Amino acid sequence: MKNKIHDATFNELGKYIIVDRRPKKKLTPGITVVTAGTGDIPIALEAIATCKLMGCSANQITDVGVAGIHRLFNKLHELLESKVIITIAGMDGVLPSVITGLVDAPVICVPTSVGYGAHFEGLAPLLTMLNNCSPGSAVVNIDNGFGAGYIASIINTKS
Repeated sequence: MKNKIHDATFNELGKYIIVDRRPKKKLTPGITVVTAGTGDIPIALEAIATCKLMGCSANQITDVGVAGIHRLFNKLHELLESKVIITIAGMDGVLPSVITGLVDAPVICVPTSVGYGAHFEGLAPLLTMLNNCSPGSAVVNIDNGFGAGYIASIINTKS
């Protein structure tokens, strides 16, 4: 692809290709993308790239899952300053519920198909996120970093 389209950008970890020929402009801050584990990073990269294409910058916080919740609390000030938060988690999918209970910003929940145990290729975290009882959360489909980045950017630029 790079041989034919010289201005294409390929992100191997995020598994996406971008060709953006628009003039560069200042990005609107306000989005934070949070992953429970390092296995969720490819989906986070897709969400961040989508935010950028939609005119927003996104901060990234990784590996702050509930198995080591102290890591999340070390980043709480960043979460509280965010206008929109994207949470990405596989396994049991609990991280979005914890974050939604701590902040007043909208939280977009992204279940992932990564992990071990009985997560059923993302179905277990999807069901956990759909059953989140904390107000202010919305769920996109399994591994849908693009959808999360898209809706977060719309919220970020409209509020």
